[in-house]
Amino acid sequence: MFERVLGLPAHPFFIHAAVVLVPLLAVAGILYAVWPAARRHVRWTMIVLAVATPGAVFAAKESGEAFEESPNFQSDQLQAKISEHEDFGSTLFLIVVGLVLVALVMAYVVRPAPGEPIGPAVAHWALSGLTVVLAVAALYYVFKAGDTGAKMVWDGF
Repeated sequence: MFERVLGLPAHPFFIHAAVVLVPLLAVAGILYAVWPAARRHVRWTMIVLAVATPGAVFAAKESGEAFEESPNFQSDQLQAKISEHEDFGSTLFLIVVGLVLVALVMAYVVRPAPGEPIGPAVAHWALSGLTVVLAVAALYYVFKAGDTGAKMVWDGF
């Protein structure tokens, strides 16, 4: 399922969705966490991105694993580069899953409008802090995964 799209390798198609959606989710999560005035504007965007982003990252990860099996990529030197790239992608997927869970809980607990908060203030601060940490980690790992993949393509493997 993740091998080809219209006869072409699927990985180059799927990675673009991940490379766009991960930073958007990270920025939306950070804005929601640290800027209370923006919450009512960002909340639904963050929720939609939280639903879509894991699927994009999963598709990129799975299509990359299918792409790796190509007979053109079996040299030991190339497999070492692919392994490094794959490690960044796998770590990114785990971080995105954590970011999605925290962002969705934060969207429920940290309300966009002033009023009666759900739960103690410590929970709000903890969720906000965890969201920022996971968002920054997601930005780092999407950059590293993209950078290692692009270097393989543009430096000629």
